[in-house]
Amino acid sequence: MSDFNEDLFGDDTDPDGHTSSLGGAASVQHALARCAREVADFVDGEGWGQRPQLFALVPTAVLAAAEPGLLDDLADGSALTPIQQHSLPEDIGGGSPALDEFLATTTWPEGVVGCALVQEIVVLPPAAESALDDALVPLLADRDAADDAARHAAQSHPDRKDGRLIAAIVKDGPSLTLLQMHPDDDADPFGPVELLVYENLAPGIVEGLYATFDVVDDD
Repeated sequence: MSDFNEDLFGDDTDPDGHTSSLGGAASVQHALARCAREVADFVDGEGWGQRPQLFALVPTAVLAAAEPGLLDDLADGSALTPIQQHSLPEDIGGGSPALDEFLATTTWPEGVVGCALVQEIVVLPPAAESALDDALVPLLADRDAADDAARHAAQSHPDRKDGRLIAAIVKDGPSLTLLQMHPDDDADPFGPVELLVYENLAPGIVEGLYATFDVVDDD
């Protein structure tokens, strides 16, 4: 675990959706980190208790070429611009099988080169997670039953903490997953959003985001 530190398409859209306009690998990684921070700040501004939110990531240069009127709003130097999507059904909650099913049916138009998903989750200490895994072994034959039991147990656990998971990817490129813990009651409400980086956090979500860019044959 470590603290996170951020060091409408026209004819200019790359028809293959390549990310070459973002520069080399280091530039793409930096652009993704900066975009993930922007998404985290945006969602945090609306407070806690929100439903999952999905964002399309679009090269800022492409967006500015398609919508010149947005140039003033896009002039902060960001190579990627997140665009909030409003297509998630209201009954989809964070970590639910319905969210996995929604991502499995999600596709993107040309010009979108990445995406980000934000959802609120329950965080348990390692010892509690291990005990919960052992208790759910008899239910693993029924995935839905195991998922429901896991969510109920986590929600009712005395050591639970609320968190916000931010997962972002660039197709055929890097991914970044961040965790924001719910601040304590005495925390500065105007302080910066504290984001943590965990290695190999939420690999299933990351895989699901990459899968939204898989090419599906019409036949």
